[in-house]
Amino acid sequence: MLTPGEVKLTDGRSVEFANLDIAATAPCLRVVADAVADLLPFYGSVHRGAGALSERCTREYEQARETVADVLGHGPGDTVIFTRNTTDAFNLLARAVPAGTTVVTFDTEHHANLLPWRNPVRLEAPRSPAAAVEILRAALRGLEGNVLVSVTAASNVTGEVWPIERLAAVAHEFGARIAVDAAQLAPHAPKRLAGLGADYIAFSGHKLYAPFGAGVLAGRADWLDAAEPYLAGGGASAHVADDGTTRWATGPARHEAGTPNLLGAVALATALRALHDRDLATAEQALLQRLRAGLAALPHVTELRLFPADAERVGIVSFTVAGRDPGEVAVTLGRDHGIGVRTGLFCAHPLTRRLLNDDKSDKSGQAVPDLSSGQAIRASFGIGTTAEHIDRLLAALQ
Repeated sequence: MLTPGEVKLTDGRSVEFANLDIAATAPCLRVVADAVADLLPFYGSVHRGAGALSERCTREYEQARETVADVLGHGPGDTVIFTRNTTDAFNLLARAVPAGTTVVTFDTEHHANLLPWRNPVRLEAPRSPAAAVEILRAALRGLEGNVLVSVTAASNVTGEVWPIERLAAVAHEFGARIAVDAAQLAPHAPKRLAGLGADYIAFSGHKLYAPFGAGVLAGRADWLDAAEPYLAGGGASAHVADDGTTRWATGPARHEAGTPNLLGAVALATALRALHDRDLATAEQALLQRLRAGLAALPHVTELRLFPADAERVGIVSFTVAGRDPGEVAVTLGRDHGIGVRTGLFCAHPLTRRLLNDDKSDKSGQAVPDLSSGQAIRASFGIGTTAEHIDRLLAALQ
């Protein structure tokens, strides 16, 4: 993995940078950088070009699509569309759903899966995975016509893993489809993607250690083939008449107008395959337990969570420090300790605000004055994170 190595602190010392902001943008895997470097000498046009460069690039681009489809376990009735990121993928899907479709989601979603939908049915935040299933079941009763459930697989705020397999079963029981935001699940548990039961799945390359500006929307082809192209332009058009009448392409090309992001697609597929072929959970869960236990031992630090403490999680933890501004804490961690974290509401404003409102007392049960800026601090980790990074954060917070 490519890392910045050591960084200099305000006291003149140098330490290995502890990147605990991986949920935002993951560093680049060496195998990804090598794949891009190998392709660069042959970089050329994708599709419709003649010659060695175009043939090589077209082959690499379509092989990347096949790799994604293979990892997701998709078949002939499915399609894989390369997008810019997860947000782009959900905006594409929102344009493609048939008119009159009822979209059902939870108010705990990342903005990528909260804002693209027009007048969605927004369900209350569940306090457990089982509650999420029952809330969805109750909401689907009585809904008619096309229904799409759209929900996250793992929260980018709390790291909590949602019961997607059970939610998918409930959706299908009522004849609905389900779309899954896998942006945070894919880099932590790529082997699970094929078994989620999702009709549509979206994720980003830059969360997958492939920061080259590509994402994926994959799933059932029928709605996507029937929809107007997401972008109108070359590649999406099969034929344009003199009077402007246009016949659009079917398949992925319908929504991939213009010159595609070849390097991004190759990087994403390379990273996805590399992650799929290795054990990620063992080391990550040990680090997660170490961090959460350490935070729990600090009386002035409170972890934000929606589900019970023992619910399944990936390597993301958000917390507050009583009486301290999150931005100030983050700056101090960076300058004095060589630690990178994230602060804010994490593009999930309704959920994070709800969790912050829940955090109104310290661990003794006494009310704590609200001296923060109404934001939280998030530590997220993955490949390359060490126990020393976690211990350094805990020591700094102490």
